[in-house]
Amino acid sequence: MKEFDEIRPYEEGEMKQAFEELINDRQFSLLLKGFVPWLPKAVRNGLLRLAFTGVKTPLDFQLRFMKPVVWYFVRKYTDGLTFEDAALGQHPTSRFTFVSNHRDIVLDSAFLDVLLNKNDYPTTVEIGIGDNLLIYPWIKRLVRMNKAFTVRRGLTAHEMMRSSQLMSRYIHYAVTQKRENIWIAQREGRAKDSDDRTQDSVLKMLAMGGEGSFADQLRELNIVPLTISYEYDPCDYLKAQEFQQKRDNPAFKKSRQDDLDNMKTGIYGYKGRVHYQCGTPVNEWIDELADLPKNEFFKEVARRMDREIHRHYRLYPCNYIALDLLENPGIPSNPSHSSHYTPSDVTRFEQYLADQLAKIQIPDKDEAFLRERMLTMYANPLRNYLAAQ
Repeated sequence: MKEFDEIRPYEEGEMKQAFEELINDRQFSLLLKGFVPWLPKAVRNGLLRLAFTGVKTPLDFQLRFMKPVVWYFVRKYTDGLTFEDAALGQHPTSRFTFVSNHRDIVLDSAFLDVLLNKNDYPTTVEIGIGDNLLIYPWIKRLVRMNKAFTVRRGLTAHEMMRSSQLMSRYIHYAVTQKRENIWIAQREGRAKDSDDRTQDSVLKMLAMGGEGSFADQLRELNIVPLTISYEYDPCDYLKAQEFQQKRDNPAFKKSRQDDLDNMKTGIYGYKGRVHYQCGTPVNEWIDELADLPKNEFFKEVARRMDREIHRHYRLYPCNYIALDLLENPGIPSNPSHSSHYTPSDVTRFEQYLADQLAKIQIPDKDEAFLRERMLTMYANPLRNYLAAQ
């Protein structure tokens, strides 16, 4: 395990000390005070220590602390969370590497955790999280207690190669030796326009830690393409805003505060209906590609995974309305996809767009451009779904 100390989650014997360091962190203490300002610090910490009794592993921590919090967010900020895992069959002892499209920085993996738990899987997922999000020491402690391993960002080419090899070895170790599931996004960062594509560089990284042929290296991880569908993306206006900022200033880069704002908005924003669906596991078809040259092999695996992800989108009225609005501004009397929505759906979505666009406060705000960007975010899943059929 020492090989992975710089990136791995906490282990069983480290949880108690990590917990003490967390509740004694000044910034974390101020955060807690914001939730229960009437409780003195000593009382807050005492109650937390009492609740922590019996927690020995990161899974214990998730079930005791994170599970009720995540279900609270489901009840308060969604219109339901559903899961379809029929493609996995009966796998009581199997472990999986879920590779999915990426909508929310925090909740994509958190929702998966509670869904796996609800459906009687033996454990949740370890997740890769970029170190650019570990802005404060308390965040790093909390995510390591919550089964997260660190993905290093902003490295030189040489450092990136070393980091990728280490992370891949850890993922293989976690799946085969620790008997953990893994969740990782199909690309670095979120697809701002919801045009979800698997980067073959992600697959090459996953293969680095294995042995044998390229197919053998990936087979060991038991990869499952996972589709995440949000009816509404609470960060859509922030993504549209970033599109204009980069258009107006190609050198624009998000600040750490921007990352925090995205995390907070994603957690506390309204998401409508949310659906997770597992595609056919890669191991069921990967042998068909085993004889391809390296680059062609990984590109074809990525292409097939994309098709699995795209054909399992759960589509909502807003997706069909967005595509019709882009193709026929103003929605004529017979739009292409009108059978999938009602006039009241159109009114509701138009009001939603207006409310989200009103939140954008930047110089030289380009309403038409921002509206087109937001419509594209909702239209692209439908475009990809139709192409995958």
